[in-house]
Amino acid sequence: MISAAFGFLIASNISRAHAEEIKDNEAEAISAEHFVTFYEDGKKLTIKTDASTVDEALKRAKIQLADSDHVDPNREEKINSNNYRVNIYRSRPVLVKDGIIKKYIMSASYDKSTIIKEAGLSVYDGDKIALAATKTVTETGLVDTYEIKRNGGSTITIDEDLAYSEKTESDPELTAGQQKVKQVGELGKKSTTYSVKFKDGKEVERIKVSEVIIKDPVNRITVIGAKIADFSASPDRATCESWIRAAGVSESDVASAYWIIQRESNCRYNATNKSSGAYGIPQSLPGTKMASAGSDWQTNPVTQIKWMHKYVNRYGGWSGAVEFWKKHHWY
Repeated sequence: MISAAFGFLIASNISRAHAEEIKDNEAEAISAEHFVTFYEDGKKLTIKTDASTVDEALKRAKIQLADSDHVDPNREEKINSNNYRVNIYRSRPVLVKDGIIKKYIMSASYDKSTIIKEAGLSVYDGDKIALAATKTVTETGLVDTYEIKRNGGSTITIDEDLAYSEKTESDPELTAGQQKVKQVGELGKKSTTYSVKFKDGKEVERIKVSEVIIKDPVNRITVIGAKIADFSASPDRATCESWIRAAGVSESDVASAYWIIQRESNCRYNATNKSSGAYGIPQSLPGTKMASAGSDWQTNPVTQIKWMHKYVNRYGGWSGAVEFWKKHHWY
């Protein structure tokens, strides 16, 4: 944990600032290991990691979060920058009052509408939300108090985020196994107004009156390298290891994978054993086995290593395959 409390900024401003940072920093291809910096309450913590998502990076940094804490970008977001920033906002107790109804919640937000929504209450058009003065410590326990003042509204307008799509593009000029962000994704927004029917003072039905798209979402576009070099000579270690990582091999297993690959084929995608006919980086026999990993198995080293990555599971993973190879040779 970096600290116990953290101020909350308007989410749209944070996302915009993070998007601009990615645009500034993402001129080069994303590395297998990258720097992730966590910001909380004016403090920061930077780690170097191969984590692929914000949630994985939080776990690597041993940062513990409550369910009510807020993270921007969210925990499911993919890390797509070599210098990635994560903002952490800690929740605090909040009291929401709606007539005789009182609800205590934990919230990381200072936005009135967000807090009311988190409390499970509805605000109708014409209603007001006020940050009320704390009357006594006994009543509220020194928490922020938000009060809804009802004005008999019969419509409700709800703003919703519109998700953006993840798109990928192949780049023949970028080496296979590398990727970079071409366009940062941005949420869209729509506003929907409903006519509300009440019975005995309780809402019983909503009828849609209008819907307006305020902002269209912007797709996130990631460019994936597709450049395949001439492998008549063995590629260098850095290139081979980049393919290993691109095939989904964890950083802790890269060295073991490289050890076996060098002995099987010197990391040449078109390596062919003239005696047996074994083919490719893993020396698959027959080579057609690798079709299960992709139709480009004959020419794509990443596809071949993906197949190999699954194959070594029969030995308990890459390190187990190395031990077996040393004793028996594994095919």
